[in-house]
Amino acid sequence: MSSFDWPVRVYYEDTDAGGVVYHTSYIRFMERARTEWLRSRGYSQARLIEEMGVLFSVVTLDIHYRLPARLDDLLLVRSEVQAGGGASVHFEQVIHRGEERQELLRGKVVVACLDAKTFRPRRLPPTMREEFT
Repeated sequence: MSSFDWPVRVYYEDTDAGGVVYHTSYIRFMERARTEWLRSRGYSQARLIEEMGVLFSVVTLDIHYRLPARLDDLLLVRSEVQAGGGASVHFEQVIHRGEERQELLRGKVVVACLDAKTFRPRRLPPTMREEFT
């Protein structure tokens, strides 16, 4: 399946006192990249809730931190759909630094499709299922 790249600059708010990216900041970077991946396919989070009655929630997150990012680094978050089920989408996400694409982190994320009113699992809408699986 095709991959989607999203650039992220490391700001002061993303780091600890030593200027090293705090571990939870990477999770925010990954979330933003998945959101922009959806948007690039014509699905905003608000539209999914309002028009399709669905939202997505992370159910599994497995991260392997390899090297630290630092203040002012330019990162690239790559998101790739690995598989999909009736009510879930599996991603592999990799965060690289700079033009040399030094790998800093590799993660696997499973998101579940939920009914926006009940928060119970729900099958992906047919158009999304065809596109994502």
